[in-house]
Amino acid sequence: MHLFHAIILGLVEGITEFLPVSSTGHLILTSALLGLDTTPERKAAVDAFNIVIQGGAILAVAGLYWPRVASMLRGIVGGDRDGARLLVNLIVAFLPAALLGPLLDDFIEERLFRPWPVLIALLLGGVWMIWIDRWRRRNDSLGERPSLLPGGDTIDRMTPVQALGIGLFQCVAMWPGTSRSMMTIAGGTMLGLRPREAAEFSFLLGLPTLGAACLYKLVKNLKHASDTGTPNLFETLGVLNVIVGVVIAMISAAIAIRWLVGFLNRHGLSVFGVYRIVLFLILASLVLSGAVHIG
Repeated sequence: MHLFHAIILGLVEGITEFLPVSSTGHLILTSALLGLDTTPERKAAVDAFNIVIQGGAILAVAGLYWPRVASMLRGIVGGDRDGARLLVNLIVAFLPAALLGPLLDDFIEERLFRPWPVLIALLLGGVWMIWIDRWRRRNDSLGERPSLLPGGDTIDRMTPVQALGIGLFQCVAMWPGTSRSMMTIAGGTMLGLRPREAAEFSFLLGLPTLGAACLYKLVKNLKHASDTGTPNLFETLGVLNVIVGVVIAMISAAIAIRWLVGFLNRHGLSVFGVYRIVLFLILASLVLSGAVHIG
């Protein structure tokens, strides 16, 4: 891997991590288009790299939402009731993925970390997002607050049942190309949260979810390298490349988060659904025509 590859992947990760377009899907497709997965050993290292650089996105959320993070820290010691409630809801939302993730990781990595499953997920997710927006707007026009569950419409008023529902939606995003942000933002909207509030909860839920995935994938890669005597991702791709990827992801993620919150309030989710469908059509056409080979 060259340094410019790390910069490109860091940009892709940071820009797409919190947009409902699937950062993992974009990273898999970008890695394939750049020719970084030509051997099983390199593919394993690149797949791990694509998860580890999510650490940059975690740092971006922690910095931008530090008041919320500090509130939760105070809640641990009983000094902030709202912070304690938010922390409980994040734990409840995180648990489904925490329980299923390790069980399904090998299957997902073997069967779904490939371009065609990602393309299919992009298409289906795009159609679903357009439907979600139309469903929400139809209910708004009737003067009803669309919600599949009783509960609040803001983070401070949401219930643990709503949080659990968002956590179950997040589990669907284990399929690469689906998008964790798409499932949690659209799911939160369906469960009664305002789009801006659903987005903020999605960002905060990324702290434990992405943090656990990042740590798990890093430890798994290092342990496999140690057990088999093969190079780990740092030795295969270069320590500097990993550091640069994380830093670039952090900066670009911070910019993307700021932009997304305002955009959702004005335009909703449909435009991202259209983008996903168009991307699927373009890439699928290129692959089927033989113009590009992505595995």
